Amino acid sequence: MKIAFNTWVYSSFPVWVPSYPLTDTIERIAAIGYDGIEIGAASPHAYPDYLSSERRHEIRACLDTNGLALASMLPAPGGGPGFNAASPLAEERANTLDQYRKVVDLCADLGGSTVIYVAGWQIFGTSRQQAWEWSRQALEKIADHAAARGVTIVIEPTSADSNLVDSCDDALQMQREAGRPNVKLMFDTYHVIYRNEVSTDYVGRMGADLHHVHLADAHRAVPSDAGKADYRGIVRALRRQGFDGYLTMEIGFDRRNVEPDRIAREAYEYIRALVSDTAAEG
Repeated sequence: MKIAFNTWVYSSFPVWVPSYPLTDTIERIAAIGYDGIEIGAASPHAYPDYLSSERRHEIRACLDTNGLALASMLPAPGGGPGFNAASPLAEERANTLDQYRKVVDLCADLGGSTVIYVAGWQIFGTSRQQAWEWSRQALEKIADHAAARGVTIVIEPTSADSNLVDSCDDALQMQREAGRPNVKLMFDTYHVIYRNEVSTDYVGRMGADLHHVHLADAHRAVPSDAGKADYRGIVRALRRQGFDGYLTMEIGFDRRNVEPDRIAREAYEYIRALVSDTAAEG
């Protein structure tokens, strides 16, 4: 298992500060000891339209110089122009599809191979069946584009933020209906906690299709023994299953009063110890 850190807390999504240049963020995360970085595709870090070919080469060189892999990428689904695959606005659905294709291309250009799919959200006046169908159609088109670039799309249940793909069952159903070999699954302990469910159950039910994991406690707090999720149990379950993907910290980004380096360091030290301890258990 590898450990990665998500860049939201170092950028300006969804709050505006703190905010650091991407190269500075890469250097900070690498210095702590992380294996990988999950880059949010938003300004000021990695909004695709703002990154020339030369800039993409510079970012990839910075990753290589710092020994940091691109674990995954994800779009910023809310705000701005809006990136809702289930929107009743045809223009927004088309823009969402276009943005995901751009994020897939950027991910591949930076040496990554995983992009997270947030299925969107049902808006009042749209039936769940229609919202689901629009999202599934978008996912199929995104996955087809991603396959040509060697990129895997992972469906994330986002119950705390959305109302469409909220649960393990929803993610499994969306994956099954999409029917694409490069569509896999992920979960975020933050959303599992929101549903008052058990994260290790997600490990077992997603099985071999589990490709990526987000770790965050309630209120996007640092994972710890005092947290609501059983992180030791999660790591043990993942190890038994043979999971070799990234455990990615997605923490602290929902507020201004946060010290990014501190929470990144605390999360790394805690999870690295768990990974080492479970390896020693055999």
